[in-house]
Amino acid sequence: MQLLWNLYRAFFTIGALTFGGGYAMLPMLEREIVNKHKWSTNEELLNYFAIGQCTPGIIAVNTATFVGYKQKGIAGGIAATLGVISPSIVIIVLIAMLLENFMDILWVQHAFAGIRVAVCALIVSSVIKLAKSNLKKWWHIALAVCGFIVVALFGLSPVYVVVACAVLSFIFGKKVNAA
Repeated sequence: MQLLWNLYRAFFTIGALTFGGGYAMLPMLEREIVNKHKWSTNEELLNYFAIGQCTPGIIAVNTATFVGYKQKGIAGGIAATLGVISPSIVIIVLIAMLLENFMDILWVQHAFAGIRVAVCALIVSSVIKLAKSNLKKWWHIALAVCGFIVVALFGLSPVYVVVACAVLSFIFGKKVNAA
């Protein structure tokens, strides 16, 4: 029961203190899940994150479910998932009740502009960490750049890009290792 409570509490904290969605959440996930609780390795967390991105639903919820399930089965998945979504539910209800009355106030508009800037910084930080730990070979870098271009410039769904990069990496990796 203590582990279920710890899963709920850790993911509640992550859900409550992270703005901007899954990518912005990655540094906090790493700190809580990998460094503090040791429920996962960095590589496992990145795998959960990648799978969570490819499956339907919100990345943070999918990742929480994977980590919780690994720790305590279905009950752990439920506890972690409830933990990560609880703050959002509370915040959305409060915002819905209050924000309409305050959105015209200039300092509220500036506060949201500042939050957007902070989220951009968190996303850039996550991208740099991911690149440092995963782009070890020249063809990894090439796949990452091509994937970025296809998504950013041509608007192709990231799901297709992830699947294509996985297939190409498998094929190219076999050729490089065979040589």
